[in-house]
Amino acid sequence: MKNILIVEDELDIQELLCAYLQEAGYQTVTAGDGVTALALFQEQPFDLVLLDIMLPKIDGFGVCELIRRQSQVPVLMLTALDAEEQQLRGFGLEIDDYVTKPFSMPILLEKIRAVLRRSAGAEPDNRLRYRDLAIDPDTREAVLDGRVLDLTTREFDLLYTFLHAPGRVFTREMLLARLWGYDFYGDERVVDSHIKNLRHKLGRNYIETVRGVGYRAAKPDP
Repeated sequence: MKNILIVEDELDIQELLCAYLQEAGYQTVTAGDGVTALALFQEQPFDLVLLDIMLPKIDGFGVCELIRRQSQVPVLMLTALDAEEQQLRGFGLEIDDYVTKPFSMPILLEKIRAVLRRSAGAEPDNRLRYRDLAIDPDTREAVLDGRVLDLTTREFDLLYTFLHAPGRVFTREMLLARLWGYDFYGDERVVDSHIKNLRHKLGRNYIETVRGVGYRAAKPDP
């Protein structure tokens, strides 16, 4: 099981990341400041560091610089700072990727998987297959009966979320937190609108409503 160090001082984001990554099969350890993060890094091996920049005591740039003096462990910066100067500074410290907040949890997960694959020197087939549908998270293509579907970013994320955990029921609140971000304050019915459009493009009942609860991938035909 891959071990990921999450360095994030906002508790709600930290908890969201932990829950999502643990569900995806990763082990997580958390730190709320740069000093604690470096102490943990010395105590145990990690396969990847998910690193915020605006941290107490030592900021993310400082943490990354100190890590790079002793290790080439993959580092993915996850931050609200989106200026080109800051991104270039991060890549100058040899980070592996830079993700700005708010972020899509499915996309973040795929970035983590891609970074870990590169660090392991392997490129396995990462496509999901369900009935006559194939989804490739690397190219972000959904193919139905050999035809590439014209999906929006949000529609693809929804479809991938359902097919990645077939049979699991997702509430609107869960989907909003995963796809729209932890700080989304709009109408939760936006989920219904996107699923309606997605169903229309699929032309088949791949997504079913669980009355009073939410949505899930429809059960395969007998």
